[in-house]
Amino acid sequence: MPINKIDKKKDGRQGYRVRVNYTDMNGKSRQVERTAYGLAEAQMLEQQLNAEYKDKKEVSKSKMTVNQLIEEYVKYHKIEVKTSSLDSITKTLRLRVQPYLGECRLDKLTQPRLADWKITISNQDLSDSTKKNAYSIFVALLNFAVKMQYIPKNPLSILGNFKNSSTVTEEPQKLRYYTSEQFQKYITVAKTHCSTINDWGFYVFFNLAFFTGCRKGEINALRWSDLEANVIHIRRGITQKIKGDDIESTPKTKSSIRDLQIPKQLIRILNEHKERQRAAAGELFSDNFYICGGDKPLRDTTIDKKNRQFAKEAELPRITIHEFRHSHASLLANNNISIQEVARRLGHSNVELTWKVYSHLYPNQEEKALEILNEIEVD
Repeated sequence: MPINKIDKKKDGRQGYRVRVNYTDMNGKSRQVERTAYGLAEAQMLEQQLNAEYKDKKEVSKSKMTVNQLIEEYVKYHKIEVKTSSLDSITKTLRLRVQPYLGECRLDKLTQPRLADWKITISNQDLSDSTKKNAYSIFVALLNFAVKMQYIPKNPLSILGNFKNSSTVTEEPQKLRYYTSEQFQKYITVAKTHCSTINDWGFYVFFNLAFFTGCRKGEINALRWSDLEANVIHIRRGITQKIKGDDIESTPKTKSSIRDLQIPKQLIRILNEHKERQRAAAGELFSDNFYICGGDKPLRDTTIDKKNRQFAKEAELPRITIHEFRHSHASLLANNNISIQEVARRLGHSNVELTWKVYSHLYPNQEEKALEILNEIEVD
């Protein structure tokens, strides 16, 4: 019997021992035992224990599927990973893992089965970086399963990551960006569309993108309190959802928290816009207003729509919002600003990342180096 009388009494009520049998995460039979006083309390305790142990569908975690593991992984990492990063991870898992191994139980996730998965992904028309990223995310998922003691070891890590598909070094993808002359044409068109305070917000947004190289989310999060004389303090970023509230958090990395000196023309544009906002909002205006949106940030979808419109009317090739960031970096690099300063302004975590993307823009220094060495006289 799961409920048995015992000699113990409390406040005149009969004592009961409540036992529930269940299977643990390793598939072994277990028993949990508790004490209750009064038959009604004992019956209620039995229901609670059944719900917690016996009736729980995922008692044996080694028998959970990859799909179930992903659900738990996402739930756990919502408190540790930025929303944008978690969205990218779940997208990769949805496209590269779940269609092939989603229904596979963890205890059936053998090395031969994972090797078949690698062959399947290898045969797809994907870049080497996409394949390697899928592997890294899948490995992290299974490392989580090991950490939670759902599986004893990670069978995928033993197989190793994907190899480059060719020994020939791939040419870096050509950067798309606006020169200063192209941007002048673009922003002139943008200004012709400024008839409302909201229109001016888009004009200011694209000026900030070009003159600071900030990420879209960083610009959307800028408030007037972040502007001090000729310096903008980057302290936050905004991730927008198609459905649901915007999420404001710290920037992408620690190095993304930075102070940017801004040129005089951008200072003038910002000061003029602040006065427009102040006049439009009246007593409701405060330094807590978003620079480009007022009481709420601009929407990403509308920013993209405006970008297409301005580029088309300016008769320019359309670049993405992120490529305004390339425009800023390319302008500096083409004028021989040090790679360290470009990296700082972009908020990159290391100079190597900046150099990998923009090194080809720097002037060839071989002839200059030889010229300097030729000036040295020796006997």
